[in-house]
Amino acid sequence: MLWKTLQQFWQHKVTFGGIALIYGLLNLLLVRSVSGSNNLSTLKTVLEGLGHGVMSKVAASAGSFAYLLSTSGSGNTAGSGVYQGVLLLTCSLAFIWVLRQTLAGHTVRIRDGFYLGMYPLVPFLLIFLLMVVQLVPMVIGGGIYGTIVVNGIAAHFWERALWLGLFIVLGVWSLRMVTATIFALYIVTLPNMTPMKAYKNARQLVYARRLLVWRKLVFLLTVVLVLALLVEVPLISFAIAVAPWALFVLSMAILPLVHGYLYNLYREML
Repeated sequence: MLWKTLQQFWQHKVTFGGIALIYGLLNLLLVRSVSGSNNLSTLKTVLEGLGHGVMSKVAASAGSFAYLLSTSGSGNTAGSGVYQGVLLLTCSLAFIWVLRQTLAGHTVRIRDGFYLGMYPLVPFLLIFLLMVVQLVPMVIGGGIYGTIVVNGIAAHFWERALWLGLFIVLGVWSLRMVTATIFALYIVTLPNMTPMKAYKNARQLVYARRLLVWRKLVFLLTVVLVLALLVEVPLISFAIAVAPWALFVLSMAILPLVHGYLYNLYREML
């Protein structure tokens, strides 16, 4: 499916590349700036001082990559989160519309994705908000477990294992719900489709197949992380000033890749 998605992108590289470029430029202008190489260089120097040899340098670069990854989504202003959400929703709708049209054999333009793909904005937003609500148990479980571990409330191993078990249960509960909602995002963009009907259809779609979906999602996540590591670790080691820009470009390419992969998975499951 990943290869099929990449082939589809290559066949319509101008359209998908244009939407990704618009998403990246607006993200750069409204949400964040690509900076932080000075802090990254300082952190890399400190980490390299903790050990010796080639493996120490590789570990320092990997640790610097983790820092860069954790700070890459931060915005410049208080309204950056709002802009980021609007861009994510509109560009996602544009990508989904173009994916559906190109797979149907239609010729489309970049502007068509934004002009014609926005009609299910409200149903799409409602499904997206439902997904956010479904992730609340996982967030609560992670917050409780983190607080207990950091503050030393759970002194014994069995106590920490108990709270970890609670976090895992809440996390699996959230993932179980979100598995259906992910596909509801694509179903709700169909004509005359309501959010409730889309969610019911998505639940029927993933019934008894959630483990299969999780395996596909883990594969996608692994590919993205390995690709980022292969690109970023050498850049941090030898051209650290370029590393934040390279990560920015990769992050802009992730959105169409994820939508293309998930949409093809959705079609395979029909």
